[in-house]
Amino acid sequence: MAGTSSIGGLASGLDTASIINQLMTLEAASQTKLKTQVTTEQGKVTALQKLNTALQALATAGKDMAVPTTGTWSTLKATSSNTGVAVTATSAATPGAFTVTVGQTALTHQVAFTDAHAKTEVVTGATTSVVLKRSGEADLQVDTANGTLEELAGAINAADAGVRATLVRTGSSGGVDQYRLLVESTATGASQDFELTDSTGAALLGGTTVRAGRDASISIGGITATSTSNTFADVVPGVTITLGASATGTADLTVARDADGQSAAAKGFVDQLNAVLTQIGTLTSNTPEARGTLAGDSTLRRVAGALQDTIYPPDGTSMAKYGIQVDRYGKVTFDPKKFAESYAADPVATAAAFTGPTGFAARVQKVAEAASDKYDGTVTAAITTHTSTITRLNASIERWDDRLELRRQTLERQYTALETALSQLNSQSTWLTSQLDSLSASTQ
Repeated sequence: MAGTSSIGGLASGLDTASIINQLMTLEAASQTKLKTQVTTEQGKVTALQKLNTALQALATAGKDMAVPTTGTWSTLKATSSNTGVAVTATSAATPGAFTVTVGQTALTHQVAFTDAHAKTEVVTGATTSVVLKRSGEADLQVDTANGTLEELAGAINAADAGVRATLVRTGSSGGVDQYRLLVESTATGASQDFELTDSTGAALLGGTTVRAGRDASISIGGITATSTSNTFADVVPGVTITLGASATGTADLTVARDADGQSAAAKGFVDQLNAVLTQIGTLTSNTPEARGTLAGDSTLRRVAGALQDTIYPPDGTSMAKYGIQVDRYGKVTFDPKKFAESYAADPVATAAAFTGPTGFAARVQKVAEAASDKYDGTVTAAITTHTSTITRLNASIERWDDRLELRRQTLERQYTALETALSQLNSQSTWLTSQLDSLSASTQ
């Protein structure tokens, strides 16, 4: 307060500070209403922003579902009658069925050395190096420090040359554990063969027992396919077959549209649409029992109506035959049984009802985008309007602050003047009383 003080009832005995505060409360009633309006408007903006986010997410979901060649509608489910034969399919596959006969699985090239030794025995021959010979590649010299069996296995693994070494305990001799060296290729296939000799090319550890690597093979309709691994990628366009290590016999493979997955996706999309409709319904509710933050808002009601109307295609039909309807409460319902029946009868037409530029998903996307577009969306515009209202109200509140401050200063000056006048009157009264008392004493 600019240079004004209040004498709190020194002369009058009144609690002038409380009186001024009460008067200021009355004076500030209009400003208080403005502050309440700001709180209300802020609540509306927050609610609209949450709705806008939900509408944007719905538009994105609609965009994804509307594409017929990817995502939900391109999903195929592949199954196998043989647990040892796994199958997967991509969108490039064609629905169908065929039988696979397993010829053989792929194996690594494996070399088991004959002699057993203690880990600390020197086993590399004339030098401490050995030579790894692989088909189509230059010989590789592997240095082993001191040439012991343990060092030999470690050096082979450290070389990272496409083979791995393992020491296999075979028993003990004289209380010392004995091990044989097993070396195998890290990859499968007939081309993985190798030899391991000492530095002169002579045999190591008493010679070897060899299990040759081999390619996997399968037969489809009498046509044989081979693979260096147990995986046959795109052996049929879009279909990958993987053999288990012990796979044998035949497998009936089926590639079909994933009706269950597509039904779940359609239900999920409808659930997301309903969540938005429920959100709008809660916000715009205008009943004695439940009054929403945006009760009766016509903009939001139009958005809800437009979303509900998306179940009607441009040709005047509806999505009812595909299990989608609007109930009496304004919610979109999904009947998985009807969807399954329509999909089984005509999967192409069912997919077309949801996809494409005029399909159900695209219609929902269009409405959601029109409402939530960051530049000219109807809900976005409502947010802008309410935000502008908040700005205007806050400016009015600031002006009221200045006005109320001036009013308080005026009241304080008035009550200070009152107390000063009363104080002067009291002083005069006291002086007159003393004069009268003096006169009375002198006449006696």
